[in-house]
Amino acid sequence: MSVVAGLALAATLGYHAEPPEARVSARPRQVADGDYVSSATCQSCHPREHATWTASYHRTMTQVARPGTVAASFDGATVSAAYGRPMQLEVRGAELWASFDDPDSHLDPRQRSRIERQVVMTTGSHHQQLYWYATGKQRLLGQLPAVYLIDEQRWVPRRAAVLHSPTDPPFSETGDWNRTCIACHTTLGRPRIDPAPGEASLEQLNVDSEAAEFGIACEACHGPGGDHVRVNRDPLRRYRSHLGALLAPTTVQPARLPASRSSQVCEQCHGVWEFSDRDGERQANAHGVPYRPGAELRDSRFVAQPTINGESPMMRTLLADDAAFVRDSFWSDGAVRVSGREYNGLLESPCFRDAKSPSTALSCTSCHAMHQAADDPRPVAQWRNDQLGAGMDTNAACVQCHTALRGDAVTAHTKHGASSSGSECYNCHMPYTTYGLLKTIRSHTISSPSVEESLAVGRPNACNLCHLDQTLAWTASALTRDWARPPVSVDGDQREVAASLLWLLKGDAGQRAIVADAFGRPAARAASGTDWMAPYLAQLLEDPYDAVRFAAARSLNTLPGLTGLNADFLVAPERRRPLQLQTMAAWDRSRARRRSEARLLMTPGGDVDAGRVIALLRQRDTRRMLLRE
Repeated sequence: MSVVAGLALAATLGYHAEPPEARVSARPRQVADGDYVSSATCQSCHPREHATWTASYHRTMTQVARPGTVAASFDGATVSAAYGRPMQLEVRGAELWASFDDPDSHLDPRQRSRIERQVVMTTGSHHQQLYWYATGKQRLLGQLPAVYLIDEQRWVPRRAAVLHSPTDPPFSETGDWNRTCIACHTTLGRPRIDPAPGEASLEQLNVDSEAAEFGIACEACHGPGGDHVRVNRDPLRRYRSHLGALLAPTTVQPARLPASRSSQVCEQCHGVWEFSDRDGERQANAHGVPYRPGAELRDSRFVAQPTINGESPMMRTLLADDAAFVRDSFWSDGAVRVSGREYNGLLESPCFRDAKSPSTALSCTSCHAMHQAADDPRPVAQWRNDQLGAGMDTNAACVQCHTALRGDAVTAHTKHGASSSGSECYNCHMPYTTYGLLKTIRSHTISSPSVEESLAVGRPNACNLCHLDQTLAWTASALTRDWARPPVSVDGDQREVAASLLWLLKGDAGQRAIVADAFGRPAARAASGTDWMAPYLAQLLEDPYDAVRFAAARSLNTLPGLTGLNADFLVAPERRRPLQLQTMAAWDRSRARRRSEARLLMTPGGDVDAGRVIALLRQRDTRRMLLRE
């Protein structure tokens, strides 16, 4: 992409200079601090890098709210997808306003007072966008009670946008941006909260939050640029650098760091961590987190990883204080199960953990590119989706190291045809078992399919997430036959019932969401057929978790013969059973043939074995879940 095209794209995306922040009083502001000089300073010398960053979702993670930065329409819109009475939205010149029931006035939505507030900031621009309003209490922000889903172009209640227990009472998120989001969604975010959160009520807090820059900007990854700018004002030094002279570095290049340090640059946001002590938390609330790119991350925080430091005093304290957080963030074997925490997955990967030398260890930059390469032919929209380097969405990513599997050798290894999705390395070794923001993403713990893991941990394996109509016994037999894996004893339901149905009917809310999402994947549908899926997705339309119903409805609405159904996951509880019955009737009419395999819980006549389905439902894992997405 040319520099001109990149800058044109930046204009299209609404990126331009903000009014002087010194005049801002009702929201956090962008204020230079120390050696942080802002991405605008980088642009003159690094225009192409600046242009690709401008096009990325990192830049738009946090924005000042105005008509050019919001994904939703605020122009006279009425939003019913909010707890309490409908929310009214309005555009007033360059300002956005909302009228809604005050989430802080009372926990009972029927008794909340009506308030009108200016919407001043946004979070997200890829899948969801959250909106923050000025509370009138210094720079303290509150969150609108509804979230906008960008792909679906619809509003949903805030609680419905995450995997959240329906039994929990309504909650307010006032102050969450200032004390939590600011750490990762800005560059050098400084909460400037006094006293520290948790030590006083909201009414007592002094909140003067600011950041060097909103969004994840250049200095979030490369470190403060003041020294770099000062040194390179010397034209002779710049010329020597362009001619390839080895000069002392004045900024951090993550791709040139050892794998561990390079990946820690990403882990500062993409990991599960806690402050090492209360004093560290107080300092961060006053001045921002102390980590700088290139430093050792563990010097300034505790990286939570049960398999590595599960017996440490800090982890024991974390478990004692918030056991549910650890339990819901990790599978029981330590693999992370929440999206946005990919560094924890990397720590468990043998490609990183067992590398013979730092130069051969896997790192985030082995596959991901924070700037689109000049010779990358993909449209920028395709690159920025996952920010993968050119070719890194193919087997080229893996054969960088696994050279023996290049070319035709891969099919001998996979036992699948060359054009099959089963011959794409990451489908078997990075399955979609991580969940967040109403979708699944690939596990970043690179591993091989294992029935033992599925039995012991409950994590779906790659084989049964593609061959949704097969049992764990079938998978165990295939792994032994084709890959010489030791035989696994599989009995009872695991031998007789498709694994996907066991996870859907008996599993916890996280398992149900993962498998419901898998039912919508084209590769899985091609391997498994689709004419048996509707009854089980329809059953999930009554699931108590909004996120599970969302995944089920999304997959259901794309099934052949049911695309006109438009099942809505947000229908009122009393309408869920009629919707389920309507779905079953449409499925019955649409079937050209009837599958009757017992493993699909079908009778010889091709009907659902209701008695067996009910028996499995009675074994469901109903424990409370809240994924901190």
